[in-house]
Amino acid sequence: MPKLRKKTSSKVTRLQAQTRVIRFCNGVILCLFGLSLGMVAVATALPQKRKLEEKELEFTNIISREREVMALKEDKQAAYEALREDPEYLEIHARDRLPLYKEGEKIFRIERNR
Repeated sequence: MPKLRKKTSSKVTRLQAQTRVIRFCNGVILCLFGLSLGMVAVATALPQKRKLEEKELEFTNIISREREVMALKEDKQAAYEALREDPEYLEIHARDRLPLYKEGEKIFRIERNR
C-alpha cells in the first residue's frame, strides 16, 4: 500500500502544480484583458479630446471676434451720438471730412497718395 499512496500523492501534487499553473495563466490572461480594455477606452477618448480642443479654440476665436465687433459698435454708437447731440463735434467732423469752412478762414489740406 505504501506504493499506492505515493502514486496518489504524486498525482495530487501534480494536479496541484497544474492548478497553480492554470491559475497563474488565468491571472495573466485576465490582466492582459483588462489592459486591452483600458487601451481601447483610451484610444476611443483621444479623438474626442482632440475635437474638444478644436472646439474650445474655435470658441475663443469667436469670443475675441465678438469683443472686437462690440468695441467697434460702441465706437460707432459714440460717434453717432456725438454727431446728433454735440454741435462742436459735428463742426469738427464737417471741417475734417467735407470741404466746409467759415468765412475768412484759410484751410490748407495735405492730400496723401492712397
